Amino acid sequence: MALAPERDGTAAFLEQLAREREDYALPPRLRVLAEDFIHRALELLFPHFAAEVGCRAGAVADELDALRTLLIDALRLPEAHCADPDDVVARFFTALPDIRAALLLDAQAILDGDPAAHSVDEVILAYPGFFATAVYRLAHQLQGCEVPLVPRVLTEIAHRDTGVDIHPAARIGASFAIDHGTGIVIGETAVLGDRVKLYQGVTLGALSVEKRMAHTKRHPTIGDDVVIYANATILGGDAVIGDGSRIGGNVWLTRSVPAHSVVTPTARVDRAIRDDEPLEFNI
Repeated sequence: MALAPERDGTAAFLEQLAREREDYALPPRLRVLAEDFIHRALELLFPHFAAEVGCRAGAVADELDALRTLLIDALRLPEAHCADPDDVVARFFTALPDIRAALLLDAQAILDGDPAAHSVDEVILAYPGFFATAVYRLAHQLQGCEVPLVPRVLTEIAHRDTGVDIHPAARIGASFAIDHGTGIVIGETAVLGDRVKLYQGVTLGALSVEKRMAHTKRHPTIGDDVVIYANATILGGDAVIGDGSRIGGNVWLTRSVPAHSVVTPTARVDRAIRDDEPLEFNI
């Protein structure tokens, strides 16, 4: 007896899914591995996230070994697309003390800049900006080892959990402070100096570009000691914000400003949009 047409279609669909799964070269459940990696890394680096406190050094060493195994599993990528996994793992764990030191500076910067924060412990435990920065710094180390995909999965998990979207390839200096955080976007080629502070809704993005420009600098450079207030948008790889500048809320910038500038929004009504007005952009 012949199968009904819909059953024939279902069988073909299932065969297609089976072939795709057979040919899939990435680690299974990579997002689950990435989430586990984030939580285990934070548990190792900060007692605030540990399942137990008061443990001995041996127990912490066991946690480090478990984190190493998890990273190795996540790096089981096709050879043509990944650097030497052993080298990546070695470089990552060598960098962990520096990553932790950088994150403590970030937490202190948030505490120093927010009157509502009462302790570094509060910042580490409760502030979404700190969590997003922590995941970024872990992912950025892997990105620097030329690991594909995994760093982006890590930062997108932080994006989902915090509303802060930081590309792992962005370069962010010491003592980075995010206040509130919701809606912040930092693009792939953005460069931020030391002691930069961002408020909610800030976009460091790219003007509309073609795909062929993927390997060019498309996002702005932010100098040291810059504060960018809520919902400001700074676009373009040629835009450089000089050291010590203050960028007001709701400002739209596509060009550079000198050091120690204060930029505020102004109301302007044009008869029509100019041809050179860069209203279209991407991130």
